[in-house]
Amino acid sequence: MANIIITGSSRGIGFQLAQLFANDGHQVLALSRNDAPIAALENKNITSFSFDLAKEKDFEKLDSFLNKNWKQVDILINNAGKLVNKPFLETSMEEFEEVYRVNVFGVAKLTQRIIPLMPASGHVVSISTMGGVQGSVKFPGLSAYSSSKAAVITMTELWAEEFKESGPAFNVLALGAVQTEMLQEAFPGYEVNTTPYEMATYIKDFSLNGNKLYNGKLLQVSNSTP
Repeated sequence: MANIIITGSSRGIGFQLAQLFANDGHQVLALSRNDAPIAALENKNITSFSFDLAKEKDFEKLDSFLNKNWKQVDILINNAGKLVNKPFLETSMEEFEEVYRVNVFGVAKLTQRIIPLMPASGHVVSISTMGGVQGSVKFPGLSAYSSSKAAVITMTELWAEEFKESGPAFNVLALGAVQTEMLQEAFPGYEVNTTPYEMATYIKDFSLNGNKLYNGKLLQVSNSTP
């Protein structure tokens, strides 16, 4: 059984992921700014506390938990993301920075914290979006979000190269549209058939097994546009 950290676990895909892993007997640390939904599950295999990728004091809280409870992290899933949906000329630099603080700097900081605790067989899976893939269809209003998710793709490739001899493995999944709250924020009224549970099931299996065949790879997980 693995020790697994999942960010962005209060809703959508992350919420489903935490339950899927825990119900299979894995130990899950579910991190999100609002941990009430996951805590309400009262699942004995899930530990949760409020965690903001943009706050240094929350990283200190994470360090304290890991030092006391876990000596090893087998899987890290960088699932959390911040979205601003606004025309570029109306997007303030403060808003742009807030998105990058979570989606880029927060992901880098958390990954940097966790790598020393991971075995060679460990797996870091970061969640990006099809909008961050070079040459994919782009949509107005998502300059900050999509460009930040493009940075996650490049960081993944760089980390895989840097740790290719020692491990862990690093891969990134660029997701297409999933019927989540974030999809509604980006594309109000848009509906798709892929549910958070279905996508979480795929991500769970990939997190456990994908590093056997992939490292430093971008996989496009999408059956629709956007």
